Amino acid sequence: MNLKDKIKQVNRLLIGHFGIPTRPKKLPNPVDTLIATILSQNTNDNNSYRAYQNLKQKYKTWEEVADISRSQLEKIIRVAGLGKQKSAAIKSFLSGLKKKNAKVDLRHIETMKDQEILNELTLIKGIGIKTSSCVLLFSLDRNICPVDTHVHRTLNRIGLVKTKSPDKSFKQINHFLPEGIAHQFHTNLIKLGREICKPSRPVCSICPLLRDCRFQNKNFENSGSTVRNNFLLLDSI
Repeated sequence: MNLKDKIKQVNRLLIGHFGIPTRPKKLPNPVDTLIATILSQNTNDNNSYRAYQNLKQKYKTWEEVADISRSQLEKIIRVAGLGKQKSAAIKSFLSGLKKKNAKVDLRHIETMKDQEILNELTLIKGIGIKTSSCVLLFSLDRNICPVDTHVHRTLNRIGLVKTKSPDKSFKQINHFLPEGIAHQFHTNLIKLGREICKPSRPVCSICPLLRDCRFQNKNFENSGSTVRNNFLLLDSI
């Protein structure tokens, strides 16, 4: 079985367990998604959502956020953690975009090809492949699967890839990704990584991929409860 067929099979099994994830009728604009993704780094979706809402409630436009000091921005997003790094990345992005285009807007990327968008966004300081690919999937509805730590871990354990970093997993999996499955595949892999295929003490006995998984250190001991968490930041902004 080739990699594309293996991905299709894994996707079917994940849908059988988690269902097809719902999406908002109106997708967020690219700037919203990019900033929310920065806020989501190394924290849970609830905290990053609170930080995102703090910004949205305090300021009417991203142009206003671009004009505040980095230290002020850091205080507002503190709940998301890593305030200095995240405020610096957001400030750099907003200020650079405003200086370049006289406004904070990314509508011009909507007509660009996937790789062109990735190339442009990753030139911005503090913006990597994962953040850029989230813009492609969640704002532009492109068939691109972002790879965070959960997705990277599960892809490797399942045996779909054998890579050392999320960026390498991203390149390999998206080269063979079947058309039209990116959102459900990405979202259900995150759910799998959160609830079952945890970094330590995965709950292998209830995993829908148990028969096909290549992970050598499976855990069949009682690993405690698996609380289903369906809140996903980028489908909620």
